[in-house]
Amino acid sequence: MPIYQPPLLTIDPKETRRYAGLMKAKDFSEDLILEACQDARLLAEPKGIWELYDYDCQSQRVEASPPFIIEGQKIGRHLSGCDKVILLSATVGETIENEVTQRFQNGRYAESVLLDAAATTAVEQVADGMEKMLGPKMAAQGYQMRWRFSPGYGDWPLSQQPEVLRLAKAEEIGVRLSSSLMLVPRKSITAIIGLYRATGATADHQHNPNGCATCTNYNCPSRKK
Repeated sequence: MPIYQPPLLTIDPKETRRYAGLMKAKDFSEDLILEACQDARLLAEPKGIWELYDYDCQSQRVEASPPFIIEGQKIGRHLSGCDKVILLSATVGETIENEVTQRFQNGRYAESVLLDAAATTAVEQVADGMEKMLGPKMAAQGYQMRWRFSPGYGDWPLSQQPEVLRLAKAEEIGVRLSSSLMLVPRKSITAIIGLYRATGATADHQHNPNGCATCTNYNCPSRKK
């Protein structure tokens, strides 16, 4: 698939505040958050890539070569009724995280934290943009999309991250894994999106919890309420 390279015209300051753990810090300067968002916009190198596969929801098998069996009951339920899946990856590159590290090493701790949060917001926006771009393409083929689900959510183990990168062809946008299965660059995402034919039997699935509601880390400072 072609590489997706969207413009980042803005970065959401409210989401940046949330990722920085500052939602309850009412007196924190909004100007500093806006400055971090602007810096992140200039430093980010947004890219995304995706691939479409047939999927057997009974065996949780992605029909790739070789096939990939998805582990986990929650991800299995999330993809129930789907007969195709999209494997995707998105990143904002290494330049921005190098700047985060440099600011921290120079003692500019607040700036480092805010830029890191803005970079997280930026990569989420890239992935959101991919979903919005893919929606009409899939609808033209008669499919609706489930929200994206990433390794580490619910009970989908991070140990399956290498296969997700392989199927998304993430190396083509420079995304790889560390020895501890962490994504490099750090501000990167991998995910799966289920595709289903819209029927009454599958419509109720859309009311199921998603995003933070599937995560068991209830004390996360970035958790959406």
